[in-house]
Amino acid sequence: MKMIDVGAKPKTERVAVAHGFVAMSADTVGRIRAGEVEKGDVLAAARLAGIMAAKKTPDLVPLCHPIALSAVDVSAVPGPGGVAVEATVRTVDRTGVEMEALAAVSAACLTIYDMLKRYEKGMSITAIELIEKKGGRSGHWTRGPAAPPDRRRGSGSRSRRTRGG
Repeated sequence: MKMIDVGAKPKTERVAVAHGFVAMSADTVGRIRAGEVEKGDVLAAARLAGIMAAKKTPDLVPLCHPIALSAVDVSAVPGPGGVAVEATVRTVDRTGVEMEALAAVSAACLTIYDMLKRYEKGMSITAIELIEKKGGRSGHWTRGPAAPPDRRRGSGSRSRRTRGG
C-alpha cells in the first residue's frame, strides 16, 4: 500500500457533491419538524457532524491526502420518507475532495440515526454516493439518472464525464 504522490500535479479548483438518505417513518420525520427530539436539533447536529467529518477525512481513510478545504456545505432536509443529506466540498489543491464529501454525508446520516434511534429502530441509511465532481485532470463528472434501488451497486455505467467543466 502507498499514498499516491500528487506533488507534481498543479493546484486547481476542485468540487465534489455527495448525497445520502436516512429512511424513516412519517412519525419520526414529524418529530424532527416539531423539534421533539430529546437530544436536540437533529438537522443542525447533522450539518455540524458533516462539516467535522469532511475536515477529519484523512484521519478516517488511511490513504487519503490531508488537504486544505476552502468550503464545506452540508444540508439535511426532512421530506416524505426520511431526511435527504447533501454535502458540497471545495478546495484549490492537487487532489480531489470526493472522499471528504462522502465522509460528510456519512457522518451526517450517522448523526441523524444516532439522535433518532430511541424513537425508531428500523431506520435505514441508503444511497450514499458521489453525484458530481469538478476539476483536475478528469474534468467534470456527474452521475447519470438514478437506477432503481436494487441496481444502485457497482459500475459507473450511469455516469457522464466531460472535459473542462
